[in-house]
Amino acid sequence: MKKLNKKTLVIFFVTSFVLALIFFIFPINIFDGEVVRSSGLQEVTIPMRLSLSYFIGLGYDQGDMDMIKDFYLTTKGWLTAVIFIFGFPALFAYRMHLRDTKKK
Repeated sequence: MKKLNKKTLVIFFVTSFVLALIFFIFPINIFDGEVVRSSGLQEVTIPMRLSLSYFIGLGYDQGDMDMIKDFYLTTKGWLTAVIFIFGFPALFAYRMHLRDTKKK
């Protein structure tokens, strides 16, 4: 297996950072999750699309969270987040690596 050059690793880390920044700052609801809503003594789990920005407190008003007890990503949501943040940059960096080795 050939050694990866530094340019490929830089491309991977920069694109991963940019995508993570976008997903954690902007409220883009594309990740599968569940919201636990409590009303009185009853708790209801509602499947819905969530944004990663909700987990750091961005993208929603405090009034929206009145009856919400908890929210979390499902396994499918976590997998989607990992693929978007690490998978696509890895494919892009690998493609750039292949292009560089083909030129040599």
